[in-house]
Formats: sequence, C-alpha cells, structure tokens
Amino acid sequence: MHCPFCSAKDTKVIDSRLVASGHQVRRRRECILCHERFTTFEGAELLMPRVIKQDGTREPFNEDKLLNGMHRALEKRPVSTEQIEEVVHQIKSQIRGTGEREVSSDMIGECIMEALKKLDKVAYVRFASVYRSFEDIREFGEEIARLGD
Repeated sequence: MHCPFCSAKDTKVIDSRLVASGHQVRRRRECILCHERFTTFEGAELLMPRVIKQDGTREPFNEDKLLNGMHRALEKRPVSTEQIEEVVHQIKSQIRGTGEREVSSDMIGECIMEALKKLDKVAYVRFASVYRSFEDIREFGEEIARLGD
C-alpha cells in the first residue's frame, strides 16, 4: 500500500477491525517514512452476473438500482438502514449463488419481493404494485389477500 501523503511504498498496519457486518476490513496504517496515519477498507470483489432486461438487452448488475427500488418501497417505513443493507447483501448473495453468468431482471424482482415480504409487508405491496403494474384496486386486493394466506 502506497502512502497517500508521501507515496512511499512501505506502510505498516497498526489496527484491523471488521466493519459492515463483517463484509469489510478496516485497517489503520502508518507510513514508515513520513509517519502519517491513514485508513483503508478491504473487501472481497465478487463478480455479479449480467442482467437480461425484459426487452432482451443486457447490462451489468447495478446495486444502485436495487437500493433505489428498495428505498422507494420502504419510504417512511420503520426499517433501519442496517436492515436494508443486510437484505441487499442477501439478495446479491442469492443472485451470485445461481452460478449463472446472466440472470433475468424478473428473477431479481422476485428476489426483492420475497425479501420485502419478510421485511415489511406494506413495502412489499408498494414494490409489487409497481413491479407487476397493477391496473386497479382489485389487483391490490388480490395481492393483499395472498399476503394473508
């Protein structure tokens, strides 16, 4: 690790701790040459499959899209940021766990709905109404009835 202050090649690790629910390591480092201290974060780089959209186009997996959809559904709901991050991590693990190089956007949508169903039923209905393009109140009622079963 190069020192961000003097660009020296030698630094030493002073302290290491797990952060982000154990998915990252935070390291305090000190430069051997200038003695400045700085923090680095280390995490595994896992490749996500490409996403096949409904129109047949393919694009790289975008975690921001996943987060934005969940945040919209969970707006003003009693769900913590930590809970959302954990669900996003679970969804990404589930998608990676397929072992496929490409997954459909439908599969991702279903994963999100299953996670929301467990996390917050109101958020689930919000997300499902947009995802499944509910046309009228009857479709809302049917989905809510399925939730009750």
